Amino acid sequence: MNQDNQVRVWDPFIRIFHWLLVIAFFTAYLTEGEPEWLHAWAGYLIVGLLVLRIIWGFIGSEHARFSSFVFSPGTILAYLRDTIRGRAAYYRGHNPAGGAMILAIILSLLITSGAGMVVLAGEEGEGPLAGWLIATPEMQSGVAPGETHNKSEEGEEAHEEEEHEESALVETAEEVHELFANLTLALVILHVIAVIVESIRERQNLVRSMFTGYKRGH
Repeated sequence: MNQDNQVRVWDPFIRIFHWLLVIAFFTAYLTEGEPEWLHAWAGYLIVGLLVLRIIWGFIGSEHARFSSFVFSPGTILAYLRDTIRGRAAYYRGHNPAGGAMILAIILSLLITSGAGMVVLAGEEGEGPLAGWLIATPEMQSGVAPGETHNKSEEGEEAHEEEEHEESALVETAEEVHELFANLTLALVILHVIAVIVESIRERQNLVRSMFTGYKRGH
C-alpha cells in the first residue's frame, strides 16, 4: 500500500483483456459484417480473449479468479438491497453485482460468437465450423461413380433435406447472433452506468483503476 492508501487490484492481464475486449466488441458490433473480414476477425479476437479470461479465472491473481467474485443469488440480491439503502459493503475487487455482470457478459459474448460462426459457415462456407455445415462434393452427389440412377435420386433428395435443415439452422443462428449481440450491448451500457454509480458512491475513479490497476485500499 502506498501513501495514498492505494492497493494494486487489477493485474496487467485483466487490464489488457478488458480494453481489448471493449475494442473488439464495438468493432464487431459497428461493422455488422461490412467488411466481412473485419467483423469475423473481431469475433475471433473476442473468442480468444474469452478463452484466456476463463483460464485466468482459475489460475490468475487474487481478484481475477472466479472464486473471488462468483456469489450466490442471495448474496447478489442482498448486495443490491444494501446498495439501495446506502450501506453496501466495500469490495476491493468485483462486488457481487459486478461479478454477476461479468459472468453475464462473458456468457452473452460466447453465445453471440458461437452463433456468428454458424452463420459464417452456413452463408460463406468459412470459419472453424465450415466443415461441419458445408457438404463435401461426395456428399453433394449422394452417390459413388457407377451406382444406379435411383441411388442418385435418393442422394439428391437426402442432400436437399440436409440443405433445408442447415438453412433452418443458419437462420436460427442468425437470429440468436443478433439477439445476443444486442443483449451484450445492453449489458455493457448497464455495466458502464453501474461503474459510474459505484465511482460516485466509493468516491474513486473506477475507470481509471482499470488503466492503472490500483484502487483505494478500504
